[in-house]
Amino acid sequence: MTQVLIADDHALVRDGLRHILQNASGFDVAGEARDGVSTIALIRSTPAQVLLLDLSMPGRNGVELIKQIKEEKPELRILVLTMHAEQQYAVRAFKAGASGYLTKESAGAELVSAVTKVAAGGVYVSLAMAEQFAQSLNEPADALPHQRLSDREFDVFRRLAAGETITEIAQALCVSAKTVSTYKTRILEKMRVPHEAALVRYAMRHKLFDDNDEV
Repeated sequence: MTQVLIADDHALVRDGLRHILQNASGFDVAGEARDGVSTIALIRSTPAQVLLLDLSMPGRNGVELIKQIKEEKPELRILVLTMHAEQQYAVRAFKAGASGYLTKESAGAELVSAVTKVAAGGVYVSLAMAEQFAQSLNEPADALPHQRLSDREFDVFRRLAAGETITEIAQALCVSAKTVSTYKTRILEKMRVPHEAALVRYAMRHKLFDDNDEV
């Protein structure tokens, strides 16, 4: 029996994931968490083979959370389940230690297949995402300015480009507005753009985020 943990800030999503896994043979949902803090507490207290992890929960940046989890529980396999279908998110998640990347629009059968493969020690990525990876193989790692951003800076950049205010970002990430302003300044410097509007144009020009991207 594969023990699975679910970390997502939406109760309905957790209910749906639990229902899918419990109706498939060989899985047991051993625990659930709704934010970064409770996720860390859960992995420390509850033995499991696989963690289903939402990339955009309140508090810590999802990629940073993956890194901490792998430091504390290197044997725990992480399957990212997110709204973000962009390659940039997947690359950062895998580099941080994730073993799989699946979007929330995926069918239940694909979720079961992904958890099964990750639990067995494999790596799972959807066909669409695999095609994106293949197309990017010939691109230099530092080809674009946004690829020079740290994981937290990239998260702030994404939120700024989506139209969130400094205050909203600070609340979502549980940091001060001053800290977010500092990140914003670094982002503008690293990407060599003069103002926030240029960040939005950059994101649109390079098609970094879906039109319906949810933060």
